Amino acid sequence: MATYLELKEQAERLLAQAEEMREKEIADAIADIKEKVRLYGLTAEDLGFARATGGKGSRGKPPATIKYRGPNGETWGGGPGRKPQWVQQVLRDGRKIEEFAVRGAGK
Repeated sequence: MATYLELKEQAERLLAQAEEMREKEIADAIADIKEKVRLYGLTAEDLGFARATGGKGSRGKPPATIKYRGPNGETWGGGPGRKPQWVQQVLRDGRKIEEFAVRGAGK
């Protein structure tokens, strides 16, 4: 039969091994999430991490008007700056952004 000290040492080794496995699984999950964010052109707001307006830290700007809706429900206001991944892809596919215009946008 194992002694208390032997069991304690075994438990400590198992805890260290479990922590190493946890860190590896977290790194794998983060890499997978980052790849999906890149692949689908997701934003922090899409994932529910960004505040739209109001609350602490808000600049008081109204939410952007949605002018375009992508093939998978993605949205874009059409403003200046970098185009979302889905917009870049449909343009590369030879389609026109006007195909994705939301009816009544900006009214």
